[in-house]
Amino acid sequence: MEQVNMAPEEALHPVVFLGAGPGDPELITLKGRRLLDDADVVVYAGSLVNAALLNGIRAVCHDSAPLDLVAIMGLLAEGYGRGLRVVRLHTGDPAIYGAIREQMQWLDKKNIPYEVVPGVSSALAAAAALKKELTVPEVTQTVIFTRQAGRTPVPERESLRNLAAAQATMCIFLSVSMIAAVVDDLLAGGYSADTPVAVVERASWPDQQIVRGSLDEIAGKIRDSRIRKTAMIVVGPALADDSQIVSKLYDAGFSHQYR
Repeated sequence: MEQVNMAPEEALHPVVFLGAGPGDPELITLKGRRLLDDADVVVYAGSLVNAALLNGIRAVCHDSAPLDLVAIMGLLAEGYGRGLRVVRLHTGDPAIYGAIREQMQWLDKKNIPYEVVPGVSSALAAAAALKKELTVPEVTQTVIFTRQAGRTPVPERESLRNLAAAQATMCIFLSVSMIAAVVDDLLAGGYSADTPVAVVERASWPDQQIVRGSLDEIAGKIRDSRIRKTAMIVVGPALADDSQIVSKLYDAGFSHQYR
């Protein structure tokens, strides 16, 4: 890329890594909406970002799907150098499987400032679609965000088999195409065959699809469905419908410092 003349220092704006949310364009934050509307350049994460978010904005938009890291960073650096407001738009929340670490390291080496603006994770959109609380008193107070090992390896200590020993709620990203292996590992790790599980495809999008079942039957249900990717697997006892345990938060006999 050609050398660009830098704008005066006072005119330079930090690059913004922005979480677009899970899909529903109304689930972007107010700050995120303002940053998009004010942007001059937006580099967005392909078809995973709802195009409705880009409708009517004045920015020049670049789809990063066909680009490698060097090309993406070139766009960000060029816009920054020209004093433009540059937004790198990621799906969900950029901190979770957002691949922003290498982008931030690249910017650090070039002494280009940046900021990160969070978004709504697809895991939380999936919980909302299921109308479930992922933490249930006396059942589980822990939520694990993880993925099955595939083209991207996972440390053995964090394998699904090892994590399953906690018996917590698990939100398993990027793994529905390997659902049979996911089930095998979760069963081997200690979840019972009747543990409730749900798969939410494209949470919060108009074509959202949900498949529910027990751990021993979910792989067959997914094979019979049209779900092949962009789906969240949620598993754990918190998904059970029969729990009558209630929180102490609103118990009349429970004293509070804050509520």
